[in-house]
Amino acid sequence: MLNCTRLPHLYYSTASTSHFNPRLLGATKVNDALQLFDEMLQRQPPPNIIEFNKLITGIVKIKHYSTALMLIKQMKLMGIHANIYTFNISINCHCRLNQVAYGFALLATISKQGFPPDLTTYNTLIHGLVLADRVFEAVELFKKLLRDKLCEPDQFMYGSVINGLCKVGHTSKALELLRYMESGSCKPVVHQYNTVIDSLCKDKMVDDALELFTHMTEKGVPADVITYNSLIQGLCNFGRETEAAKMLRDMEDVGVPPGVDTFSILVDSFCKQGSVKDAEVAVQAMVRRGLYPNIITYNALIDGYCLRGEIEEAENVIDRMMEQDIVPDIITYNSLINGYCKKKQIDKARHLFQDIQDKGLIPDFVTYGIMLQGLFLSGHPATAIELFNKMQEKGLTPDICTYRILLHGMCKNSQCSDALALFRSLGNEDLMKDVGLYTILIDGCSKCGKRNLAMDLFDELLSEGLKPDVRTYSVMIRVYCQEGLFVKGKELLRKMEENGCLPNSFTYNVIVRELLKQNECGEAEIFLEEMINRGFMPDHATFENLLVRIPNVGKDSRLRTIVLKLASVERKDVKST
Repeated sequence: MLNCTRLPHLYYSTASTSHFNPRLLGATKVNDALQLFDEMLQRQPPPNIIEFNKLITGIVKIKHYSTALMLIKQMKLMGIHANIYTFNISINCHCRLNQVAYGFALLATISKQGFPPDLTTYNTLIHGLVLADRVFEAVELFKKLLRDKLCEPDQFMYGSVINGLCKVGHTSKALELLRYMESGSCKPVVHQYNTVIDSLCKDKMVDDALELFTHMTEKGVPADVITYNSLIQGLCNFGRETEAAKMLRDMEDVGVPPGVDTFSILVDSFCKQGSVKDAEVAVQAMVRRGLYPNIITYNALIDGYCLRGEIEEAENVIDRMMEQDIVPDIITYNSLINGYCKKKQIDKARHLFQDIQDKGLIPDFVTYGIMLQGLFLSGHPATAIELFNKMQEKGLTPDICTYRILLHGMCKNSQCSDALALFRSLGNEDLMKDVGLYTILIDGCSKCGKRNLAMDLFDELLSEGLKPDVRTYSVMIRVYCQEGLFVKGKELLRKMEENGCLPNSFTYNVIVRELLKQNECGEAEIFLEEMINRGFMPDHATFENLLVRIPNVGKDSRLRTIVLKLASVERKDVKST
């Protein structure tokens, strides 16, 4: 028997290569693996292909795909013949490098060299297509495999196709495939169900997700923490926190312990609803279970307090997290800066904005957006524009949201002409065809007394082939009414419905309020009734306009009846609170 000499690091003699453990590779550097590869090539006789495959698999596991391909190429030059496993490694590397075409070229090579592609080959290609957002090609390949009986799909292949379908919004097709799996020999496991449940929740089909969850458990597939997290998130997104909290209790009852992420979902949802006390109760509950808040939990609490204007409480939360050695990140400070801006404490916001940069944090688009809004809101448009220019100097290219904030702020500060000039100078087709930017300018021009310009911009929007949204239509209806063009305003209301854009509460409040201002009470009455029949209620400003007109209408007026009825409802609401 040959001597087995231990070399430095992971270098073994020929006798020891059969015991090479690729898991050890994760703890070392790629250079170590390359040196071991060279050692293996120099041995006489060289190790067999299996040992090379083991080494290269280790390199793939640490995501050095190009290096793995280079070594395979070097093996070929040295006359070491690849096997099907080697080819599968190569295909996987090309797919991971977004080179799926090379993967398919290797598929042809495999067949020519007499290696029939196996399940791993096809799994790798389908997964590669999904990674490259070529989902429909992945589905077609999957269908071909089934149709031509080239291989029997396994859990991984089904999972890749289901994930791809959900990724491109074809959740219903993914659900069909899941049902197909249930009828076959390869039954779905919780992973496949989780993918579809999560996609249904994201598609705002939470009840369907709950139905699938029930179906899954009835099939004997136990839910895991990922299942429950998706459902709890879906319920919270629709303000169904009570059901979400019950689901958390249910998961504990069946022996699935909630994690920090589970509680963080509830904390975040309670905070967004303004119920920070409930969020704090949820934090206490997680601590009682031996779980401790992470930065996501703390950020949700800080944002919740800031949204309520309780800045001191938010600052206390930062102190709490730092006591736990959790360092605030840019999201933490964005919430706090936003809180200062909402309270019009712009000096504190500016100080913190500078302070975080001194600490080495880099402001992102959200940070700049919040600061721009705060500066405009506090009446510092020149400083806001200066900050906008500095943002670009730092290499951040403003996105559509930034430009919306900028133009809106300029219009609010009576700089409509400058805002329009900036819009004309953008030179970016995507930006200049944004309905949101047009709407901001139309709204701004109308409020600056430039209604003719607002109408011209609306005509320009239509001539560009852009589709107005409900906000655009509502603003233009107000412009027409302010100009006394009630017929045009009413026509536009009907036209928006014909174009598939249904009026909302804002639309109706705009037209009723403007008609009342012009003493067109009869017309206002018609739209007020239509508004209520569609489930919308007058806002505070509209209701005030209605009340002041009650003495001027007859006792038998329908408008008086509607207003008194609404006032009665409002009084009941006040008593109930």
